[in-house]
Amino acid sequence: MLDFTHNPWMVAASFAVALFAGFTGLSLLRGISTLPVGQRKFMVTVAAVVLGGGIWSMHFVAMLGLQLPLLFYYDGLMTLISALVAILMVGLALLILHFGRRRPANIVTAGSIMAAGIVVMHYVGMLGMELCQPVFSAGGVIVALAAALALSSLAVWVAYSARTRGNILLGTVCFATAVVSMHFVAMAGTSFYPTDEVANGGPALSNAALAMIVALTSFVISGVSLLSGVSFFGFTPASGTPPGPSATAAPPVALPTSARQPALSTASLPVPFERDGRTQFADSSEIAAVRAEGHYTVLYAGRDKLFCPWSITEASNRLGSRQFIRAHRSYLINPVHVSEFQRTKDTGVCLFKNIESLAKVPVSRSRLSDVRRALGV
Repeated sequence: MLDFTHNPWMVAASFAVALFAGFTGLSLLRGISTLPVGQRKFMVTVAAVVLGGGIWSMHFVAMLGLQLPLLFYYDGLMTLISALVAILMVGLALLILHFGRRRPANIVTAGSIMAAGIVVMHYVGMLGMELCQPVFSAGGVIVALAAALALSSLAVWVAYSARTRGNILLGTVCFATAVVSMHFVAMAGTSFYPTDEVANGGPALSNAALAMIVALTSFVISGVSLLSGVSFFGFTPASGTPPGPSATAAPPVALPTSARQPALSTASLPVPFERDGRTQFADSSEIAAVRAEGHYTVLYAGRDKLFCPWSITEASNRLGSRQFIRAHRSYLINPVHVSEFQRTKDTGVCLFKNIESLAKVPVSRSRLSDVRRALGV
């Protein structure tokens, strides 16, 4: 049996790669339920490649820091398979989260599938080692799987229990911790033995070639992560002008209460939502906006995001006579709660400064005149 150690700098680098990948994948998916199905599928695919590729990159960055008393390399085919396994299983987990109803069972299922992808990727990648045979103990595999299941489920639960910036950032840390912890727990249960046998599964992949591939992958993930951060944190130019061409963007209009005079009935209506396995009701006058979420909707009221069993069409039919207007194919808004309106070329944005669960709602071109009329601007 061979003694081995890890380069601490490569361990730190592997954690950084996992953080970048987690942030990019989770932030890219924030708010995609408002997109058409085709665009949503594309974004899920991109996020799956980023998250799965990040898992793979983290593993092999750490493996580049593995220090053994002999030279070893990797089988190219097994290395490729390990990357594809991670991407496909993460993609399946994201499909469940973004095309299914986000019940606790579905969130746990998605976290379990992601954990399985991390574990399978790790061990398939390890089996690709040449001139050095890894031997896995049953106890090590069980502990690694348990750690991956617990931490991945926690990451998914944190990131998807509420789609706020804070949840996504905390979910990113949980995701990176899950990937890195599983890797080193599994390594603690692995022994290495020298071997003269060379498998014929694929072309040889030297450490130098692997380092180049991993460096390129990590660079792309980090670059995309930085670009994602611009929109995620809402950076704006120093001059205070809104992003985009200044010639086509109008300054925001602050709306006093007197400017919002919908000609519709102000009578409240109980709107059902589900919480803790029970159906409860919210007062429609307290709801600022309604967003489509698959065949269901999300209600935004103060600090709360509430799951409603109505479809966006049913919500529109029921609430259309009580102040609510359609601002977008995926949104209904209550003009009483709009604090500012911003015109951007042929579309617009409604801002909700007093609604902690909601920052803004896009206004589509076809709905722009109705929204402006309701707001009195």
